[in-house]
Amino acid sequence: MIATDVERLTRAALSRLAEPGDVRLTSLVEQLGATRVHDLLVAGPGPAAQGDRRDDQGLADDVATRLVSLDPARELEIAHRQGIRFIIPGDVEWPTGLDDLSGAGALHERGGVPVGLWVRGPARLSEVTSAVAVVGSRAATSYGGAIAGEIAGECATHRMAVVSGGAFGVDIAAHRAALAVGGLTVGVLACGVDRYYPQSNADLLRRIAEVGALVSEAAPGCAPQRVRFLARNRLIAALTAGTVVVEAASRSGALNTANWATRLNRVVMGVPGPVTSETSAGVHEQLQAGVMQLVTGAHDVRELLGRSGEELAPQRPRRRDVRDRLAPRQRQVLDAVPVAGAVPVDSVARVAGLGLLEVQASLTRLARAGLVQQEGGGWRLSGLARA
Repeated sequence: MIATDVERLTRAALSRLAEPGDVRLTSLVEQLGATRVHDLLVAGPGPAAQGDRRDDQGLADDVATRLVSLDPARELEIAHRQGIRFIIPGDVEWPTGLDDLSGAGALHERGGVPVGLWVRGPARLSEVTSAVAVVGSRAATSYGGAIAGEIAGECATHRMAVVSGGAFGVDIAAHRAALAVGGLTVGVLACGVDRYYPQSNADLLRRIAEVGALVSEAAPGCAPQRVRFLARNRLIAALTAGTVVVEAASRSGALNTANWATRLNRVVMGVPGPVTSETSAGVHEQLQAGVMQLVTGAHDVRELLGRSGEELAPQRPRRRDVRDRLAPRQRQVLDAVPVAGAVPVDSVARVAGLGLLEVQASLTRLARAGLVQQEGGGWRLSGLARA
């Protein structure tokens, strides 16, 4: 399907008429097509609306007041002057991962493939073929912010786009880290891409618009509302190969994003936090239930999202002490030497179950390693061995 000018105008109008992700609209568009749905809404609940499949009466009532002042052609022109483009299915830039939303059902009466996306920034969404979502608590701890930054920064270094919601806490830490290494980051907003929300993040969001992309299902000028945050979470999940939740309480928008990722058969990952942390309680519940896969850093994320056999996480080096370098029978002798109170060689040999000559030779080697010491004709563990 190739997007036409008429289709673009129609979808621009629909994006202004209904709330982002309103399943009444997205399901009708999937069934009847954008142009047919628009015509039915314009015609209202009269005979013209009784055609192919009856339009939802509630939807028609909801959009009636908006229809009066609608001018999609002028809206697209104004958006163009602001450096904002409106992409729709059939465009070269359309991210095909969004099409998976057609079979993902609904959450909180939100779902379906968006009628279009408003995009601000030079990054082309069709080129975001390798991407990870990094989401979490707005009230992130210093631990959560550091982990989010480490994961996002290393993933961006390895040419993975970092997608998040531009909010406080984990989101902003992920965006900052990706920008810091010169990587690509995409902010998916719950308001128009001409607005910077939260305002305190304006400088960062402006930077994302300069080198990456800001994306929204809501038309320019739209204010952030709770229901729009719920709608945008499905886009974050659909635009990426997997979602990492760094910190999330038991009731959290980040868990809503993870739920969408599960519905879309994307990889869902969780970073554990301190067991006493309420900020990580939601992640721990999901890990315990087996919904999320446990990750502790970017290597784990890259291994889970990479092709089989590629991006394997390196084995973490195990801390080795002087005991690890001993031969098995030397460790057997060492275990037979008491902590306090020196004992003769024959006593050590009896406890170790080894010959007297072998035990004597092993004790000499252990003494050179600083693990045992002689005291009054007997042997005892050194301070190093006790430590």
